[in-house]
Amino acid sequence: MAFVQFTDVSLAFGDRDILKSVSLFLAPGTKAALAGPNGAGKTTLLKIAAGLLSPDAGDRAIQKGARISYLPQTGVVYRGCTVYEEAERAYQSLESLVREQEEIGRALELSVADDPRTLALVEEHHRLHETVEGSGYWRRKDRIREVLQGLGFRTGDLDRPVEEFSGGWQMRVALAKVLLENPDILLLDEPTNYLDLEARDWLEDFLRAFPGGFVVVSHDRSFLDSAVTQVYELWNGKLTRYEGTYSAYERTREGELETLLKEWEKQREEIAKLEDFIRRFRYQASKATLVQSRVKQLERIVPIEIPEGMKRIHFRFPPAPKCGRIALTVEGLSKAYGSTTVVRDLSLTLDSGWKVAFVGRNGAGKSTLMRLIAGVDRDFQGTLRLGSGVSTAYFAQDVAESLDGSRTVEEEALSVCPTDLIPSIRSLLGAFLFRGDDIYKSVRVLSGGERSRLALLKMLLHPANLLVMDEPTNHLDLDSKDVLLAALKAFQGTVLFVSHDRFFLEELADRVLELECGSVPRFYPGGYGYYREKRASLDAEAAEAGSGTSAAARAPGTPRVVGPGTGPGAAPARGLSAAPSGVALSWEEEKARKAALRKLQKREEEILSRLSTLGAQKAAAEAEMGRPENYSDGTRMKRLQEAVASLDSEAERLNLEWEDVALRLSAEQQ
Repeated sequence: MAFVQFTDVSLAFGDRDILKSVSLFLAPGTKAALAGPNGAGKTTLLKIAAGLLSPDAGDRAIQKGARISYLPQTGVVYRGCTVYEEAERAYQSLESLVREQEEIGRALELSVADDPRTLALVEEHHRLHETVEGSGYWRRKDRIREVLQGLGFRTGDLDRPVEEFSGGWQMRVALAKVLLENPDILLLDEPTNYLDLEARDWLEDFLRAFPGGFVVVSHDRSFLDSAVTQVYELWNGKLTRYEGTYSAYERTREGELETLLKEWEKQREEIAKLEDFIRRFRYQASKATLVQSRVKQLERIVPIEIPEGMKRIHFRFPPAPKCGRIALTVEGLSKAYGSTTVVRDLSLTLDSGWKVAFVGRNGAGKSTLMRLIAGVDRDFQGTLRLGSGVSTAYFAQDVAESLDGSRTVEEEALSVCPTDLIPSIRSLLGAFLFRGDDIYKSVRVLSGGERSRLALLKMLLHPANLLVMDEPTNHLDLDSKDVLLAALKAFQGTVLFVSHDRFFLEELADRVLELECGSVPRFYPGGYGYYREKRASLDAEAAEAGSGTSAAARAPGTPRVVGPGTGPGAAPARGLSAAPSGVALSWEEEKARKAALRKLQKREEEILSRLSTLGAQKAAAEAEMGRPENYSDGTRMKRLQEAVASLDSEAERLNLEWEDVALRLSAEQQ
């Protein structure tokens, strides 16, 4: 059994201990995540395991013949060959083994049967044969295509020069190569950073079936839950092993951290008491013995450390400006680049407060539609209208280029920070991975990822009621994603977003718009889990039909809605055009349906009317609170505050009821 083993490995950079007597054992069958705060040393640990970095102390042992493959986070650049040719280089080491096997074969032909050296040659020939056969070397052409296509490359991409592809796609080639090497141990440093959802799903399946061992660093919780069975946490230089999924680790760690925080608080109180005693009685001769006792007691205390990355930070948006019920209306929207139509015949109406995920393969038009909605690109056919009072804030990867390079990180964030959040700005910067002296860095020296994080924070600090966010989770660690997710879930405005993080999608989206390049988009009036179920149902129907055209087929140009409890092409979501289902109802059924529809519509009108009244009453109460004669009267102010709280409570209840009515209307309308 091939293995890699550390025993008491230590490493320091300057005066900081990165690893302190770390021990680790990796073998085929190991399916582990490496977790820990940013800067804890995860990449350093992987480099030592890969043999790229030597520790200051301790032993690193690798079984003879064990094969290790390492994928770095970034920095891989290829030139001078096609995508396929670069991937094929994964088999170069095996070519030497094939030649060695052939040489031994020729030697065996000339050997004498009872010569002791013959047995050794036979054993070595068998070992090489097993290694080459197990590597898939003789099936490499099919394997290369399978892996590259699984990671998102199209058939036509394989013969293109590799330098034509962006850095993210070159990292996919690098990932393909380490997978094709079929090593005993895989070391993967954030392999999901540049993968879309389909490619992540494929990689999950690959790792679950992988016979060797692997250690992976990733900021995608759903990916880790699916792929790993144990977690190694690197924290304060120590490595701790946890059995189970990543979510199980988080639950266990949360309990441990809660206990640790209590111990930390208790220790701080103890230290404060000791220091206070020493300070008060230091110069009293009668207390000298007691003071010395306290000093020694203080010196014996080993401080409990809580790294910045483990401290939970909470963030809330500035209040969303008031706006109308409709956030966005789109009619017959199409966008083409030359002869290629990216978005085709999109018609929909989105209500304020919805959280809509745009999904689809790379190149499906998600970013294009984001730019159209944000008003960055106005070259399109059809109409696109924002609702009354709707103001947008837009985040795209290239928005980071608009930052002011002459400012520090802190100054750039403060330039848009609302007054009430200024005291929290350093905590917010910490949530977006700007910690310690990072806040004093000049913006012009930031990396691409750092600039993106700062641009995202600036956008979130700017009051708006329609957030258009293209991959906001890139360059964020799990804690930062959790901060962003909690803030977006509590946000009262509308959010349109693209993300390749499945957990983020599942937690945030309450509706899904699926895009496919050149095809009419599909709208799903439910969350991401609902979308996946319906998508699987559609795929199954298409497979059964055997022709790629199932009962879900529709005429070109007809928008597609997949509604709750319905088949493809059935009841549309509110505000979205859809073709009739073609299913005839009896007279009694049609009468009952119309009666139910009228009842829902009436209730919706009542709710909206009452919400309008509540809004006016709240505005009046808040205006009263602002009058000098009232805010100087404690009793009067208390009554007004209670009135506003009561209005808010009723409005929240009615909003929940309205959402339920809206969904039921979606299922009833034709």
